[in-house]
Amino acid sequence: MQRKDDDLYNFFIMTKARVLFVSQEIVPYLKDSPMGRISRYLPQGIQEKGKEIRTFMPRYGHINERRNQLHEVIRLSGINIIIDNTDRPLIIKVASIQQARMQVYFIDNDDYFARKFQFYDKNDKFFKDNDERAVFFARGVLETVKKLGWNPDIIHCHGWFTSLLPLYVKTAYKDNPIFSDAKIIVSLYDDEFEGELGKTIKSKIKLPGIKEKHLTNYKKGTFVGLMQGALDFADGAIIASENVNPEILNYLSQKNMPILPLQDEETYIDAYNDFYEKILKNEKT
Repeated sequence: MQRKDDDLYNFFIMTKARVLFVSQEIVPYLKDSPMGRISRYLPQGIQEKGKEIRTFMPRYGHINERRNQLHEVIRLSGINIIIDNTDRPLIIKVASIQQARMQVYFIDNDDYFARKFQFYDKNDKFFKDNDERAVFFARGVLETVKKLGWNPDIIHCHGWFTSLLPLYVKTAYKDNPIFSDAKIIVSLYDDEFEGELGKTIKSKIKLPGIKEKHLTNYKKGTFVGLMQGALDFADGAIIASENVNPEILNYLSQKNMPILPLQDEETYIDAYNDFYEKILKNEKT
């Protein structure tokens, strides 16, 4: 009987599990980086192992839309996201990576992403509205997934710019049937930014369902604070860089969650897939 149950579980995992990948950078749309390479090849590898995938990133202004053949998805655009009492229209674009047979969805808004830089201006100054941009991106992803009607089993976050997703999924969106069963995995990189997000970040993050205690780390507005906040709401964590901030690693060590150590570049896809199955199997038992 146990063998039969295991066979049914394995069938479910191989054919039905859905993984939502959310990253702040993916090659070839931005310059080559370890995070960008993982965010490009991991979804492809997981899809080839039988899981369904969706992949999201911001549509930064220096991404060449013509060369990469981005186009707007009218049926998904048109939502307004209110941040700090201001309505911001959400624009969704999509591009295909033909050799991988996968699509990448882009979150766009002229006020936040038309500029030709990622997080720093031409004078290497951290954008003052990066807090609002991160809020818009996280909520834009979740609103788009809602509109797609696609229930993810796992949401895998890559980069500090995705750090608000765990908070929103486990608080403001937790009762939405699209996200109610989703498990969060946070990958930790050495993508630390210099400076702090705005002093009003707490008010910009807040939505119904988010309490003061949920913002203990986020309200610091620092890289460490954001990643600690993400870990507060994660179901698992992956070490994705040799040089992760020691303060974050120390915080992670105090958490009772599955942790996948740094993997070899040649075999990480298999290890990540096994980690997903471990997270999902814990959910089923």
